[in-house]
Amino acid sequence: MRQLMSGNAALGEAAVLSGCTHYFGYPITPQNELTEYMAKRMGELGLCFIQSESEIAAINMVLGAAAAGARAMTSSSGPGISLKQEGISYLAADELPAVIVNVARGGPGMGNISASQSDYFQSTRGGGHGDYKTIVLAPASVQELTEVVPLAFDLADKYRNPLLILGDGMLGQMMEPVDFDGLARPADYDKPYILTGAKDRPARTIHSLIFDTKLQEEHNWKLFRKFQLMEQNEVRYETYLADDAEMVVVAYGMGARIAKGAIRRLREEGLKVGLLRPVTLWPFPAKALREMAKTVRDFFVFEMSAGQMVDDVKLALEGEAHVHFYGRPGGVIPMPVELSRIVARHYYQARSRDSAAKEEKR
Repeated sequence: MRQLMSGNAALGEAAVLSGCTHYFGYPITPQNELTEYMAKRMGELGLCFIQSESEIAAINMVLGAAAAGARAMTSSSGPGISLKQEGISYLAADELPAVIVNVARGGPGMGNISASQSDYFQSTRGGGHGDYKTIVLAPASVQELTEVVPLAFDLADKYRNPLLILGDGMLGQMMEPVDFDGLARPADYDKPYILTGAKDRPARTIHSLIFDTKLQEEHNWKLFRKFQLMEQNEVRYETYLADDAEMVVVAYGMGARIAKGAIRRLREEGLKVGLLRPVTLWPFPAKALREMAKTVRDFFVFEMSAGQMVDDVKLALEGEAHVHFYGRPGGVIPMPVELSRIVARHYYQARSRDSAAKEEKR
């Protein structure tokens, strides 16, 4: 049955339906509705909801619950996610599953509570200390937001690793029809590592403090091999009108929805522009971009930031294509018509460049 819900509320319901038994959070806009929803629903179901005394406390409560085998989640926005980074690093080092939600806001500092994509680096580069990675899922609609939640819990359990869902203030606050009928609770993985008391079995420990440098290196290589498996198996992306495209826009999340509107306008004008939308920001769909670069010479990166994902696009293409960029930092949300004009200008400039290059060859 379809129902109208905000992104924050829909995410909360999807988490409950996915078997989340423990939620620990601390208020911060623009994700307060998620915390509010979890307080109500988990109370109704007799599950564990705690409004912690701080973001640092919340992430460490998640760690404790995960160590005991619970399916645990926390959420916040930019400044709060910054405070959670040490705990996320500990989760990765301890190989404990957890889902962390970032309903991003404009920054840096306290910034503002409007939609922004300026937490890309923080999300895809670990954010905390040490060599670790987290899968980052970036949904583009309220319906997709609900669909990535069970996937997030499943991947966290599968790889015994924290996972990040990256949204923004617009996705969290907007109302859209949502259907939960197709949402399936993720399978329960065997967890022989959890701490449940040592009665009738040998004692277990979960820790990340390894004084022996040789053992520390072995542990780091073990984690590295796991991250390699994630890169091989968990890349997700969507393409839109890309089969015959002469220029491909690369955008994610709500930015990709704006880009789709712009591309529809451009197609009506006869411009062959398509879209590649990363659903996983890490692992990034680098191979898909390189494959496109065999026939596409120009890629246009659009972000609601001063430019972060554009670095990954450039790294993926390795100089095999031209990369253009347009960003709007500070929580300003551009309209599709504005973006279409800017993409069109770069499209015609690229055509002129290629025509001039052909003339030189003659």
